[in-house]
Amino acid sequence: MLCILGTALPYSQFVPFLLEEGLNINACFRELLANQISGFFGMALIVSWLVFGTFVFSEGSRLKRKNLWIYIATN
Repeated sequence: MLCILGTALPYSQFVPFLLEEGLNINACFRELLANQISGFFGMALIVSWLVFGTFVFSEGSRLKRKNLWIYIATN
């Protein structure tokens, strides 16, 4: 149930934006950092993604795992 909510809720916000703006990365970051509260969530998301990516690549390399990009892509 949480997996479904974790997918459906973010996409319920992203799909209307995508339909309106298309794949406009500049508009995405402009909206992400539009005010202090959205900036707070945006920065938390970016930092969390960077920490996760660093962890995946450092531990994956240490354990000699292959195709580490898959873990990043599915995040």
